[in-house]
Amino acid sequence: MSKTRKPKPIPADELLSAYAQGIFPMADDANAKEVMWYTAIKRGVIPMDDFKVSKNVLQRIKKQDFEVRIDSDFEAVMRACANRDSTWISEKLVSSYVNLHEYGFAHCVEIWRKDELIGGLYGVKLRRAFFGESMFKREKEMDKVALYYCHQWLKKEGVILWDTQFWTSHLAQFGCIEIEAETYQRLLEEALSDL
Repeated sequence: MSKTRKPKPIPADELLSAYAQGIFPMADDANAKEVMWYTAIKRGVIPMDDFKVSKNVLQRIKKQDFEVRIDSDFEAVMRACANRDSTWISEKLVSSYVNLHEYGFAHCVEIWRKDELIGGLYGVKLRRAFFGESMFKREKEMDKVALYYCHQWLKKEGVILWDTQFWTSHLAQFGCIEIEAETYQRLLEEALSDL
């Protein structure tokens, strides 16, 4: 029986260079050997000062019947995000972002109850920009709880650009807006510039 070889990750410097230009990779499906590179003519962003969550989510947060962790099990979060009927997260992307995490650029927010991972998200942080990639929940609202704590963490980290890649009606409930590519490029340059 032959061993399944892990796909070769996208080199970290290549991935970071793409993000610095507003470009990100996606695969056609979980089994895709290669990735496609994308940018968006109109870009989804969550303005840091306009982030919001519903009363339901705030009530869940007040309960504090869970534990929040940052970067304790990055690969588990990524695999949970990929575990759905249709996904753009291939094994090549898992190995690429796990590699990027080991270099200190890919991060995750995790929601745990006892020893069970019940929600979370991951993305890439480059200077003062955060590129949100995907989120998941195994219990109601726990993806939104993760988003709330992600916002708290990003504020502490001094992030000024929270990129969601695309605008969706789901993300709009958190304050996500759609901006023109030219405006996005200006914000990206500011977020990546030296202070």
